[in-house]
This record gives sequence, structure tokens and C-alpha cells, in this order.
Amino acid sequence: MFNNDRLLVQIILLVLLGACLWVLAPFISALLWGAILAYASWPLMRLLTRWLNGRETLAASILTLGWILLVILPLVWLGFNLADHIRDAIAFVRDVQVDGLPAAPDWLVSVPLAGPRLAAWWDTLDQQGAALMVSVKPYLGQVGNWLLARSAQIGGGILELTLSLVFVFFFYRDGPRLAAFVLRLLERLVGERAEYYLELVAGTVQRVVNGVIGTAAAQAVLALIGFLIAGIPGALVLGIVTFLLSLIPMGPPLAWIPATAWLVWKSEYGMAVFLGVWGTFIISGVDNVLKPYLISRGGDLPLVIVLLGVFGGLLAFGFIGLFIGPTLLAIGYSLLLDWTRSSHGGANRA
Repeated sequence: MFNNDRLLVQIILLVLLGACLWVLAPFISALLWGAILAYASWPLMRLLTRWLNGRETLAASILTLGWILLVILPLVWLGFNLADHIRDAIAFVRDVQVDGLPAAPDWLVSVPLAGPRLAAWWDTLDQQGAALMVSVKPYLGQVGNWLLARSAQIGGGILELTLSLVFVFFFYRDGPRLAAFVLRLLERLVGERAEYYLELVAGTVQRVVNGVIGTAAAQAVLALIGFLIAGIPGALVLGIVTFLLSLIPMGPPLAWIPATAWLVWKSEYGMAVFLGVWGTFIISGVDNVLKPYLISRGGDLPLVIVLLGVFGGLLAFGFIGLFIGPTLLAIGYSLLLDWTRSSHGGANRA
């Protein structure tokens, strides 16, 4: 016979839990990022707390301020540079409307086979600068809508990043108490295996962080080598940019493709081919090999589980899926192993 009072309490608790999740839903991603960032840098938090004689709030404030300076300042610098490029593009469009296109560049004329024809086509467009703008005007609206959508996504990402940097302060300050609460909750759910699963999640997240940071560092070093060989000015800055771009999916091509285009513009075709091949097979290719290896290293998960978790998580959840995918599959794989072992042990006892 059911206990009606207990059933009613359980229903109320489930409704309350659902309402809490509904309220937190807009912030789930930022909370996950804050938790991942705090966990990955927790050794720094412990070290700084020890230096400050156990003052956790002060240590959390200093570390959070450091992250804000490390992240916000590059974003501000990028925003100012992007604004300059947008102004240059607008000025170029206005010049084309008034004066037409500039003279065809020398490298365009020297393109094998198609060079003279491309130069003639360029001159034809140059004769009708205003007409050219009229012909492309129907497409400008689509391009503008696309840019507006991408700008909205970037703005949402920056807002999410800012929120995660706010949340990371609380994860720093209350980290041990939150870990104890999660452990008690897991003990109520899975019993004596709670600590094992908590360590499994923590280890998986740590390996993913190591894989992401390690792969980004390797891609930055390889990109720097390629830029130096190709004679790209500002190779060190581009290497740092490659490191930052490597933290997002398909980011490194945003660094080496413009550098390759610059080499083509300068008629350095041999170096352009070299940098294009180096970027495609070395800089971008290392991501498909090194990242899964670093993530699977030090754990007992099969490599195929790691690969499915990394790429499936990216497809399902976006960049945050890089952490969620392997963690979910690791927990599911371990639960299935425990279940099959316990079932096998029960069958033997029978």
C-alpha cells in the first residue's frame, strides 16, 4: 500500500526541482563554463589561498580579476581592430561607388592561363563602378542579415563568457563546500560508488581541459613555425592568435588562411602554397590526432568512446559539448560496466 503523504512530498519535490531547472536553464551553459574553468585552475586557487593565509574570498577575487583581465582585454582589442576594418570596408565601398574599382593588381594579370581574362573582367567592372553596386545590391541585404546573425551569436557568446567569469568567483570561494554537497547528493543516489563517479567526472573534465589546452599550444607552435618559414610579418602575434582561435572549433584556419591570401597578394606563390598545405595538413590536422590522444591518456576509457564523446558532443551541444560529450559517455560506460559485473556476480551466486 502506498504512503500517500510520502508520494505527495515526492511529487512536490519533483515539481520544485523542475521549476528550479527552468529558472536556471538560461544560465546552464555559463554555469558549466564557470565550473570547468574553476576546476581546471583549482591548483592556482589552492596555492594562492595558502599564500594569503587561508583567505579564500580574497584569493577568489584576485583570480577572478586575473581571468577578467586575461579575457576581456583581448576582446576589447579585437573589437577596436574589427571596428577599424569595418570603417575601411565602408570607405572602400564608397570609393567604388564614386570612382570605380582600382587598377587590376599585378598578381592577377600574372595568373597562369586565366590572368589576361581575369584582368579584362576586372577592367569591365571598373568601367561601371556604380552599375556594379546596383547589381550586387540585392545580395547585400542577405550578407547584412548573415552578419547580423553572426554578430548576435558573438554578442551572446561574450555575454555568456562574462557571466561565466562572474560565476567562477563563487566556484572558487565555495568550491570545497559545493564538492561536499555534490558528494552527499551522489551518495543518496548511487550509494558507495558516489566517490568513484565523482572522481570519474573530475578526471574526464581534467583530461579534456588538458587536451584542449595542449592541442591549442601545439597548433600555435606549428603555426608560428609556418609563419616564420613563409616570412609572414608579425608571426609571433599570429601564433598567439592561433592559440586563442584553437580553443574554438575550426578556429585556426581564421589565422593561416588570411596569411596565405596575403602571400598570394604579394605574388609569393611558392610560400602561399607551402603555408596552405602546412595549415591544412599540419596546423589543422593535428587537432584530429592530438586532442583525442590527450583526452584518452591517463584514463581507462576506450579511444572510440573518447572520439565519439568529443565529436558527438560538439555536434549536439556546440563547444561546451567538447566537455559534456566525453563526460556523459564516460559515466554511461562505467555504469554499464558496473551493471554487467553486478549482474554476472548475481548469476554466479545463483
